[in-house]
Amino acid sequence: MTALDAVQDGSPAMNSGDAHAPGGSRKFRLFGWIILAVMAAYLLNNYLTYWQDLPGIDPIFGKPANGSLPILWSWLQMALYAALVLWAVAYVLRTDRTLREDSERISNINAFLIRAAFFAVLIVGLVDSAISFLRIEGFLPDIVGAQLAEDLGKSRFRGAYVHMPLIGLSVVIAAFTRTLGFTWLALLVVGAELLIVIGRFVFSYEQAFLADLVRFWYAALFLFASAYTLLEEGHVRVDVFYAGMSAKTKGYVNAIGSVVLGMSLCTVILVIGMGGKQNIINSPILTYEVTQAGFGLYVKYLMAGFLGVFAVSMLIQFVSYFLDAVADIRGEPGGRDHDSHTVQ
Repeated sequence: MTALDAVQDGSPAMNSGDAHAPGGSRKFRLFGWIILAVMAAYLLNNYLTYWQDLPGIDPIFGKPANGSLPILWSWLQMALYAALVLWAVAYVLRTDRTLREDSERISNINAFLIRAAFFAVLIVGLVDSAISFLRIEGFLPDIVGAQLAEDLGKSRFRGAYVHMPLIGLSVVIAAFTRTLGFTWLALLVVGAELLIVIGRFVFSYEQAFLADLVRFWYAALFLFASAYTLLEEGHVRVDVFYAGMSAKTKGYVNAIGSVVLGMSLCTVILVIGMGGKQNIINSPILTYEVTQAGFGLYVKYLMAGFLGVFAVSMLIQFVSYFLDAVADIRGEPGGRDHDSHTVQ
């Protein structure tokens, strides 16, 4: 019985080397999930090293430790990589998903993360703007008391006790919603700009926090929507040659590009941005860095983190895109029409 006959009869394919058999795609699924496992271990170790003052894995390679804890902690942190990689291998070996099913699953995970990030910048932006306005106008001590009003003027307090709980709330909201909300965020950016114009030219009222809010939301819109734009094939592509390629050749181009150009770029951003305590992403977040404007928003450190969110979400989406591209090469059904942005 041929694989085609087996499919038509509704029975499983007998030829394990068949292009559409889940087993034949296992090595590509392993590659994708191991990439995600290593990324997750790297982020978790970054948190443990620089937020919880564990030594990190550097002492294993003869480099200075972070803090004075024994090297045993370094080996335990290194074990996180092995544990997550083994989990990825076990997941792939015990499931018989197709490449497109795994691609969709990874995209859905990414969509959840981006939803959480969207609600975080929305809620944090609104709440922080309200606090800044009340501080400017002198209403805050009357509402929350003199001591709390003074504490809210400190970036570490506002970041830890206002922003972080709101970000946690955003994760919960993201679990119960299905919209990414980018169109609403774009509308909010326009609305904030309109408030600045009306306040400046009609009421002669202008404050630093309004300009900070526009930058905060616009940066989030640009960086968080990149992964969704990749999913929807919305990025600019110079397709002088690409447009005339067959679906299989396009699959090769997309698969190689996802690994060589996409995943490598995201990896460089994460390593350079989070490779040390003073690196460009870690340093502002660890110190709750704010702008020089005394009554502006206290969100500059979060904007530094946007670059990390961009790299993580794009890396996840590139893994999804890679699996989908390999499915195109293998001729699996259900592929995307890259010219019309629809699913066949």
